Formats: sequence, structure tokens, C-alpha cells
Amino acid sequence: MHGNPESAALWDPLVAELARAGVDDVVRLSPPGFGAPLPAGFPATVTAYRDWLIAELERIDRPVDLLGHDWGGGHVVTAVMARPELVRSWASDALSLFEPDYVWHDLAQTWQTPGDGEAQLEQMLGGTVEQRAAQMEGFGIGHAEALQIAGVQGEEMRTAILALYRSAAQPAMAELGAGLPTLASRPGLGIVATADPFGGSEELRRRAAERAGADVTVLDGLGHWWMAEDPARAARVLVAFWRARAWSA
Repeated sequence: MHGNPESAALWDPLVAELARAGVDDVVRLSPPGFGAPLPAGFPATVTAYRDWLIAELERIDRPVDLLGHDWGGGHVVTAVMARPELVRSWASDALSLFEPDYVWHDLAQTWQTPGDGEAQLEQMLGGTVEQRAAQMEGFGIGHAEALQIAGVQGEEMRTAILALYRSAAQPAMAELGAGLPTLASRPGLGIVATADPFGGSEELRRRAAERAGADVTVLDGLGHWWMAEDPARAARVLVAFWRARAWSA
């Protein structure tokens, strides 16, 4: 599951690499407002997305190895904390969000500020599809995927971003983080991309993984969009984790 400001197209290169490794039973879930319609009345809060993901998992009638990136990784954590029996394993690059001393990055704090958030998103999600795609390409996302993502960036995503980030202002995430140890009931993987500027320090990310009882894989030199920057490497570490910790159980 992807995050903000993305769509399921983000995973295209990784899904292709997983298929080459023999992993072809892949389901991509798009959170409401992020490449999927935002239903009327959906509050787009941290707990609303948790409950949405739980409902989606309940519909899947086979073992689930759940992978989340960015806010998708956050939703993985909240859902598995609440309903660990719904997954066989989990992996997230956003564990640090739940550490007591995690400080939201500058852009998130802008979105959490009334007025400033609206103005920033008007600029970020405005313009043409081609302009928004160029912005995503600048982050290391491929041209084809960037065009697809840019095509769903609009008013619904803007609404969802503001609601989600404002519901996650501290101390909300720190309070949710008290449940991190419950994740240890299922095999877990904390993904640490060392050049990701949004997840806090490596020390913070490792500490969160330890509290969650999770293995850690370090993607040295890769940034926030690690699955787009080096999909072959990403596939290797994921398949290695699943083979060692999930599929062998």
C-alpha cells in the first residue's frame, strides 16, 4: 500500500521485479483519496484509514504479507496493531512515525497549519498533469509512473492530505505508538532507506523496529521512493524476508 501524494502506479517497477522472482499474487490497495475515490463523509483520519484497511484485509481469503510505504506504512502499523491475525507478515518504512520523540518534517507541519497547508497544496497539486509529473520525476519516480500518479492528484487528494496530517499531529502518533510491541506477534520488517529525509534518524527507525519486534533491512543510499529508485534491490530484500520469516512458517 502506497502513501502520499501517490497512487498504486508507484509500485509498477517493483511488481515487475517481484514477478521475475516468482511473486505474482500481488494486490495493491489504494487508500481513499490517494488514487481511489474519497467517499462522502469519509473523515480521512489516521483511525479512519486503519479501519478502512482492516475491512479490506477481512475480504482477502488467503495469507497476507502486508507491505506499506509512507502513510501506507503507517496504515499497515495501525491496522496490524489492532488486528494482527489478519496478516501472515508485515513490512513498513514508516515505523518511526510512532516513536514518542518523532518530530514531523517541515512539509507535514505546514499541512498541519490551517491556511498554510491549503496554500502549499494549491501550489504542489496545481498546474498541469505534465508539471506535476515532472515534479514526481524529480523525486526519482519513473516517467510512466509519474504521469499516472499526477493524473490522480487533485481536490480529493488535497482534502485527504489535510485531514490525515492534521489528525496525526503530535501527540497523536506518540500515543498510538504505545501499541508498537503488539506487532511482534507477527513477523515484521522495518525498512530503513538511509537517504529518506522524512522518517527521522536511522537510530529512531531502528528503535521503533526493536520495539515492534521487527527485523531491519537497510537500503543504503536509497531515498523515500526506494521502490522506484532500485526496484530490483527492493525485491531482493523483500523476497528474502518473506522466505525466511513468513513463507517458512
